[in-house]
Amino acid sequence: MRTGLRWSATLGLLLVLAGCVTAPRPTGPAPEAARADIARRIPARVDDRAGWAADIEAAFAAQGIEPYEENICAVLAVIEQESGYKADPPVANLPAIARAEIERRAAAVHVPGFVVSAALKLDSSDGRSYEQRLRAVRTERELSELYEDLTGRVPLGEQLFDGFNPVDTGGPMQVSIPFAESRAGDYPYAVDGSIRDEVFSRRGGLYFGIDHLLGYTTPYTRKVHRFADFNAGWYASRNAAFQNAVAVASGRSLALDGDLLAPGAPMDRPGETERAVRALGNRLGMDDGAIRDALQRGDRLDFNDSALFERVFALAEARAGKPLPRAMIPGITLESPKISRELTTAWFATRVDDRYRRCMAR
Repeated sequence: MRTGLRWSATLGLLLVLAGCVTAPRPTGPAPEAARADIARRIPARVDDRAGWAADIEAAFAAQGIEPYEENICAVLAVIEQESGYKADPPVANLPAIARAEIERRAAAVHVPGFVVSAALKLDSSDGRSYEQRLRAVRTERELSELYEDLTGRVPLGEQLFDGFNPVDTGGPMQVSIPFAESRAGDYPYAVDGSIRDEVFSRRGGLYFGIDHLLGYTTPYTRKVHRFADFNAGWYASRNAAFQNAVAVASGRSLALDGDLLAPGAPMDRPGETERAVRALGNRLGMDDGAIRDALQRGDRLDFNDSALFERVFALAEARAGKPLPRAMIPGITLESPKISRELTTAWFATRVDDRYRRCMAR
């Protein structure tokens, strides 16, 4: 009887110890420690560092992103570059920029200028005319709200102006509103209004900005290429390197912009990158249909594993006599009504990378 009790006790102790050994362990810092680390890395001049840290940590947790220092500093570098820690940053000379952009978009779809002017003279929902409100806007949120009000209240507003909203980025990370709308399914907060409205809030702008920056797996070994992708689109740096390899293999000059396919291009009118790849078709052992199918994977990580990717680099490196890079910052000149001087994706990526390195050193 005593022997049985001793064995039972021993077995129970072993089970407890086994449970302790095999229990899953968290892979990253606890939420409190993560928030403290984030707050510590935010510049001291920033108001409500604890609030910023809480929203960033919450976005990490909701998306399953570990709050390691590399991820924290990548996010903080983009915030500092894009908004200087302003949830709804002001834009210099916004009224004039906005009026010109509205008129440009209207003219592009043949809405007469006098129709736009007449619509702006009508009273808006707050009693001021739309023209008065337009002269007073200072931030993209204010401009977007004005335009949505205009579309919903002006006679024939939806028919005349729907889709003309000139604001397509917003929030502290200047994330794309269409991107946010496409990724809204897992948004963890109750939406008061629309996803567009959420982008202009601190919590929403951070959530979708972090998703755009860190919500996909890359083949990169340097953060600067992820920062370039934040500006130019997912896998743009990988695709620019592929275009460079195509140019070397084919002897053709190509724009290294990360766009492998011309949007909506039919099979008989391919874009310049696809034309250059097709010229290599016999050497690649691939027909036009197989090439098109492979290039359509350019927004996915597994394009790296495609026969097209591997064969193009093999041809290019044989011709160059040396290894070629698998990531390059796309050669894109940035275009936006808000930009008053010539800027490029390389300018953006290197400035964010400098901020990232300073954050890592803090």
